Amino acid sequence: MNIELSVVIPVYNEEQGLAALFARLYPALDALGISYEILFVNDGSRDRSAAMLRGQFQQRPDVTRVILFNGNYGQHMAIMAGFERVRGRRIVTLDADLQNPPEEIGRLVAKMDEGYDYVGSIRRIRQDSAFRHYASKAMNLLRERITRIRMTDQGCMLRAYSRDIIDAINSCREVSTYIPALAYTFAQRPVEIEVEHEERAAGVSKYSLYQLIRLNFDLVTAFSLVPLQLFSLAGMLISLLSILFVGFLAIRRLLIGPEAEGVFTLFGIVFFLLGIALFGIGLLGEYVGRISQQVRQRPRYLIEALLEQGEAEAALLRPAPAAAKQDSGAG
Repeated sequence: MNIELSVVIPVYNEEQGLAALFARLYPALDALGISYEILFVNDGSRDRSAAMLRGQFQQRPDVTRVILFNGNYGQHMAIMAGFERVRGRRIVTLDADLQNPPEEIGRLVAKMDEGYDYVGSIRRIRQDSAFRHYASKAMNLLRERITRIRMTDQGCMLRAYSRDIIDAINSCREVSTYIPALAYTFAQRPVEIEVEHEERAAGVSKYSLYQLIRLNFDLVTAFSLVPLQLFSLAGMLISLLSILFVGFLAIRRLLIGPEAEGVFTLFGIVFFLLGIALFGIGLLGEYVGRISQQVRQRPRYLIEALLEQGEAEAALLRPAPAAAKQDSGAG
């Protein structure tokens, strides 16, 4: 049977909110009047999320599929596992925390009916803390300046992709990248729409400040060499100024003689240059680290079980397919 819509939902320790998600998601999709499937990917949850997903599969095996990881590999890997197994002509990603209402999926599908192959979303009124709100704005501005990828709200998971874009993403062999940005580079007719945003129904956010910073490092280093180029230009400029400054100090020493008053100024200059050097080393480390992960060719994730109609309890215990055999990214 041809499936019109696939919904991919990564799940990690969402026991408290899954019942509410089930209660709203299935009626919302049933109301669309099209064939669909829901692909839950349990990312090594330590609570009862896996058991609840098994129970939901048993209730609606006709439209429910469940991938159970054998460990925690991160949201990015969970989405990629879903993308590699979806059957639908259009694919929507959705968080399990109900901050993006499932009822908004119909609006994304309707927008794709107008001929768009990628539909991003903008949270109309964000129900997040002030810190996350302004930090997101700052990161959006930085990303746009460095990568030239224009996404108004990069942190919103609710997005729709055409089958061609998903196939292109699956053909990539990158260790870790930011999926919405990668999809945007493949899209021929992208568009963004405003969607509602609700407070988290239960549980806590799985993204710490460190993980948000790591996400943006992945975004910048995966799509642009601008940071390296800026650092190289800054290094050349500082080297030139350093040569001029050393020449000035040599001439001053010959004309005035030895003096100690400028020692602390020199210390300040040295510390400044050392700080720039250390920052550059860290930046180079990000790129070298990505290369190291890429060449190791380790499986990005391992699947413990795949629950789908006819294979309800099939414990596959096999590594991901060849398309997924890369090292896992941070997440």
